[in-house]
Amino acid sequence: MRPKKTILCVDDNEQALAVRKFLLETRGGYRVVPARNGKEAVERFRGGGIDLVLSDLVMPQMDGNELVRRMKEIAPEVPMILISGSVKVFDHGNSADAFLPKGTSTPGEMLERIRIMIARKRGPKKSLRPAYEGAAAEVFEPMAHAVAS
Repeated sequence: MRPKKTILCVDDNEQALAVRKFLLETRGGYRVVPARNGKEAVERFRGGGIDLVLSDLVMPQMDGNELVRRMKEIAPEVPMILISGSVKVFDHGNSADAFLPKGTSTPGEMLERIRIMIARKRGPKKSLRPAYEGAAAEVFEPMAHAVAS
């Protein structure tokens, strides 16, 4: 069994954070590290082991855009998704990898987006076929020379 992927989930609304954490753990099978503000999230992110960040956009002290910018300086390869109920259009000027408006995407769609983004971080699956074919050619080539002589 593969180890669970870890999602850092950030929201200043405790109820929204609890609901999202429950969804990600029960329906997605992820390990969730919750954070209630940007400062707490950056501290947890610095600890490493985070496969994806899912953060609210509108938060006091440090908004989601600033949070993503700081985290991308630490680990640019980690996918980051911003969500918001008050903003309907993704601002391409920010550093997040994706934007999900609250209330317009189903929990299933959010989980699928997360799954895809974590898979992209991991990179494409490596094929064994080319390495195997090359190895087979090396094994049989000396035998062909021996038979021909």
